[in-house]
Amino acid sequence: MSIPALMPVYPRCDVRPVKGEGPYLFGENGEKWLDFASGIAVNLLGHDHPHLVGAIQKQAATLMHVSNLYGSPQGESCAQRLVDNSFADTVFFTNSGAESVECTIKTMRRYHVVDGNPHKKDIITFKNAFHGRTMATISAANQEKLHDGFEPLLPGFTYVDFDDLDAARAAITDQTAGFLVEPVQGEGGIRPASQAFMTGLRELADKHGLLLGLDEVQCGVARTGTLYAYEQYGITPDVLASAKGLGGGFPVGACLATEAAAKGMTFGTHGSTYGGNPLAMAAVEAVLDVVADEEFLAGVRAKGERLRASLEQMIGNHPELFESVRGMGLMLGVRMTDQVVVRDFVGWLRGEGLLAVAAGDNVMRVLPPLNITEAHIAEFVELLSAAAAKYEIPAR
Repeated sequence: MSIPALMPVYPRCDVRPVKGEGPYLFGENGEKWLDFASGIAVNLLGHDHPHLVGAIQKQAATLMHVSNLYGSPQGESCAQRLVDNSFADTVFFTNSGAESVECTIKTMRRYHVVDGNPHKKDIITFKNAFHGRTMATISAANQEKLHDGFEPLLPGFTYVDFDDLDAARAAITDQTAGFLVEPVQGEGGIRPASQAFMTGLRELADKHGLLLGLDEVQCGVARTGTLYAYEQYGITPDVLASAKGLGGGFPVGACLATEAAAKGMTFGTHGSTYGGNPLAMAAVEAVLDVVADEEFLAGVRAKGERLRASLEQMIGNHPELFESVRGMGLMLGVRMTDQVVVRDFVGWLRGEGLLAVAAGDNVMRVLPPLNITEAHIAEFVELLSAAAAKYEIPAR
């Protein structure tokens, strides 16, 4: 057999972690990396956080899984905490970000069916977005690399330019159900939407009887300095997809919705075998114990400003490599110059003991655990600067 046991859909690098402590990962041969990738914005409390680990261990020894045919005291408690800390009135728990976006899409379409407008099925989405790898979520994005080999795509999505309110307005038809947008595009290159754009989408949705759905899978759960990024725009969505950091490393997601938006999600319209299992709920509760706190969130904002300022100062010493810094909170991106291929540079950093993530628009994502210290910020910038000083741009 020539195919490996692990299906080869990932171009796996030579970083092979076997242990984590705080913001550090350790390899099978004793290597050490400062992890400012956080499992792509997942390990928001770093590795081996005692409260999170303890909650999972305790629940694993008590009850891991039961069917959603039964009552769920754990799910009810967890959902109530999210409701109490957000715009939402109700929550459906999933196992991943893609599943959360799927539920968001279904909620938006089902709303119009029960509202007497079953023809309203089209969802306006935005170019360079990433919503997941299922058939619906790749269809919701305009990226050819996600579509290749999986056609026919699911109909019902219209793509327009991100942060272009006029284009969004022009795309509205009698078949439009709503908008689906990332307040901060992650895979697309750490691109925060403008205030005018987010406010405008909310106003357009209200004017035309549409729903505003947010994909906060990557930017949500305290990453930008508020529990969800929409708070910083002074708006509220109708539906929101959450995942990644929600379980701190345990696979779990959630679709949050207002009572009005969820009026179509009745018995039998949706389901999940594993969604909302007691073990996942214990992880979410533990994460919320830490991050759903204004002092913690203020700390994320302060550390984000400190990291951004340090990066902006550092990149001036390497103008041949770095162009600019952007993002919100501890969801930052460093745009590389056109002379540099970001994936090559990120690969180089791994050999220098530093983990970051490549993104679109030639951007290096900087996604540290949210509980890093000032010392970790200084260490990251020092390692990055030292690596940059040694990096040789390949001839093209």
